[in-house]
Amino acid sequence: MATISSPGIGSGLDVQSIVSQLVALEKAPLKQLQTQATSFQTKLSTYGTIKSQFSALGDAAAKLASPNGWSSVTGTSSNSAAIGVTAAAGAPATSITMTVQQLAKAQSTASSAVATGSGAGSGSMTIELGAWSGSSFTAGSGTPVSVTINPGEDTLAEIAAKINDADAGVSATVLKDASGERLLVRSKETGLENGFRITVADDDGNDTDASGLSRLAFAVGSANGMTQSQAGQNATATINGVSISSASNRLADTLPGMTIQLSQVTTAPVEIDVSADTEAVRANVQAFVDAYNTLNSTLSNATRYDAGTKKAGALQGDSTATGLQNALRGMMRSVTGGTPYTRLADVGIELKTGGALALDAEKFDASLSNLEGLKSLFTVDTGSATTEGFGRKIKTFAEGLIDADGLVSTKASALQKSIDRNGLEQERVNDRAARAETRYLAQYNAMDAAVAKLSGLNAFVSQQITLWNKG
Repeated sequence: MATISSPGIGSGLDVQSIVSQLVALEKAPLKQLQTQATSFQTKLSTYGTIKSQFSALGDAAAKLASPNGWSSVTGTSSNSAAIGVTAAAGAPATSITMTVQQLAKAQSTASSAVATGSGAGSGSMTIELGAWSGSSFTAGSGTPVSVTINPGEDTLAEIAAKINDADAGVSATVLKDASGERLLVRSKETGLENGFRITVADDDGNDTDASGLSRLAFAVGSANGMTQSQAGQNATATINGVSISSASNRLADTLPGMTIQLSQVTTAPVEIDVSADTEAVRANVQAFVDAYNTLNSTLSNATRYDAGTKKAGALQGDSTATGLQNALRGMMRSVTGGTPYTRLADVGIELKTGGALALDAEKFDASLSNLEGLKSLFTVDTGSATTEGFGRKIKTFAEGLIDADGLVSTKASALQKSIDRNGLEQERVNDRAARAETRYLAQYNAMDAAVAKLSGLNAFVSQQITLWNKG
């Protein structure tokens, strides 16, 4: 704000106060503009909430509109400690009986003890993966892996590290006890075909005397070298009386859509069942009801007028918001071309006073016994927007509203433009007030200077008259 150093010094008027009051009059339109801006911002924020909640409703409806949203299944086992089961979406419903005679295991070997921290000879070790049949070894398709052991340098711990670094399909570690250290070697994978054989080229010239590096060799039936603590073996089981064998205790491809985990040998048959996951369906329907109720509550609060408090909602009198609420409630009362259910109320999803949905648990549970009929209520494609499934029609309705050119989006854009125009108008008012202040100050300064001159002239004339009278 422009100022003057000594306002009214010549005229005796409070120029600053006068100018301030005149500027305040220039700024009078600001109050209404600021009130409008607050209203626009509140409405825009409310429409932002409505848009977000329509998006959530559309997402919930989309799960019910797609057949994939109804494909969840659940697998159960009568003895999950022995046989666990998981079922992928879309797995066919089935019931089987299983027994487990043997679990898949990995081959394990252990060396004889050596003094802690000492070496175990030098030379090279060759590790091959394959299958043992008695004392006969059939090498697998992989390439044998060799490990060089340095004389006087490599302890059992260092040998174990070299084996692990070689990526030979086995893992190695060192066991320490009162008798010293032992090298433990184990196949990384279970199963008969994942066994291993270890041959050595011992620098002492004798590869089979169990002295030096040859003590770390292994072959089934050999009296020298490492001993076998566990032979590699396949899991064996029966499914509906049919014998199966697996290198792994995890049966991922044995039955379509099912993954079976074997954990214990069984002493009695185990019942495995795969069926539709009705709890997943219930959760999806409840999510749809909750999303609708949240949106309905927002629209109700925004459009209502409370006669008791005489307070109106942010969108009270807004025809767009009222129209959305009426359209949404109307859709919940509409019918579909599904069979045997055509209305939400047929399956216990009922529209209550105030427009909220409520789920009648008993009635809904009864509809779960006819899952295909319930699915049809939400997914049926009749080719008509008015009779297609509820999931489809609500999804389409919600997505259309929040698209870039949808009703909710365009309403929000219009409000933003109003806010922008309001801001520009406030700037114009402030600019006019600033220019007026400068103009008023200039005018009053000029007047003040003129009054000061007249006052000076008056004093001079009075002085002269006084002098004349004395003469």
